[in-house]
Amino acid sequence: MKTLNEKLNGLKKELGERKARVMILGLGSVGNYLLDYLMSSGDEGLEICVAGRNREKMVSDVNIVRVASLIRGQNRSEVEVMAGVDLNDISSIRDCIRAWKPDLIVNSSRAYPGLKYGSISWGTVRAYGIWAPLAVKYIKNIMEAYVEAGSEAIVINTSYSDAVIPWLKSAGKAYPDFGSGNINHLIPRIKFAVAEDMGIKDYWNMDVTYAVSHFHDVVISKEGQTEGVEQLIDIRYQGEKLMPDMARIFAACKIAMPVDAKRNMMNASSNYEIIQAVLGAVRQGKRSKLHCPGVFGEIGGYPVMIDGSREVVGTYIDDTCFSMEEMRRKNRESIYLDGIEDVWEGSLIYTDELLQKAQCAFGVMLPKKVPFVEIEDTADFIIREIIRKYSS
Repeated sequence: MKTLNEKLNGLKKELGERKARVMILGLGSVGNYLLDYLMSSGDEGLEICVAGRNREKMVSDVNIVRVASLIRGQNRSEVEVMAGVDLNDISSIRDCIRAWKPDLIVNSSRAYPGLKYGSISWGTVRAYGIWAPLAVKYIKNIMEAYVEAGSEAIVINTSYSDAVIPWLKSAGKAYPDFGSGNINHLIPRIKFAVAEDMGIKDYWNMDVTYAVSHFHDVVISKEGQTEGVEQLIDIRYQGEKLMPDMARIFAACKIAMPVDAKRNMMNASSNYEIIQAVLGAVRQGKRSKLHCPGVFGEIGGYPVMIDGSREVVGTYIDDTCFSMEEMRRKNRESIYLDGIEDVWEGSLIYTDELLQKAQCAFGVMLPKKVPFVEIEDTADFIIREIIRKYSS
């Protein structure tokens, strides 16, 4: 498997001759929002493929996006539907990737669709790490198919990448290049809160550098507090470092949000941001800072630079404000509260606290360690013994 920087520089050469090709695997709410945003970009140099099982549903969803975006005068991209793609079937995914030859692949699928897992877990175990075996279930198949297809596409994963991407990497498997969402969802909240607190009108010009895992995205967004954990964050405006009262800022990050599928606007936007940063770097020489979970197989979420301003495109974790050692330590401290003790040698290791809470809340004893070869069995166990019993 090529490195991310090798893929980016290969793509830079390729796109001098042709259009960029983006494949969306799974056209649920995240995939539909992402398709809408991509179509609304008015990018004539973009081809999009949506792939999944049900042709009738996908064609219907694609048609409404195409028509709506053309009404707005924005539709300039071609869209193709590839049906009959079963994410449980590696050969099916392989054939799809091999046939369409995408430059970017976005996994927007979910092992158990139509349910926000946190509606079950947050009020009881206060940890999302419990769902990691479900989050890795499809992306491991996609990455295996990716290797079999001989693909060099840049891969973006949507579900719990803080632990999922490191899990794949630690097992010696091919792994996605970027994770979307999670830490990324906190950055706008922080900008809004600081702007309100300090009277800044152009909040979009603030520069935030932040390293933290999924747990703090949730606890800050839901409760406006950090569970007593000091945050690794740097906030600047017009080059000047800002020093607001962070307890007040995080309290202001608790803003009303829907709990249904409309929340997926954020994750789709995170995917869109990554795609635009990649294409901007390789096509226009742009330089962008993102916040991504799981990038380079690291546990937790990190600030990431995609720099196309030089002859050779480069992507790296931004350590200008904080060292890698500091960021790794803070992410492990954060993800421990999400129920993940470690990801090591192909196994995900739950915390003892999570095991005790899961037994009290759901009457089940989860394994302390989930080896890579037991992902399917563990995911099926969680669906059968927790989701189906406690989601009604």
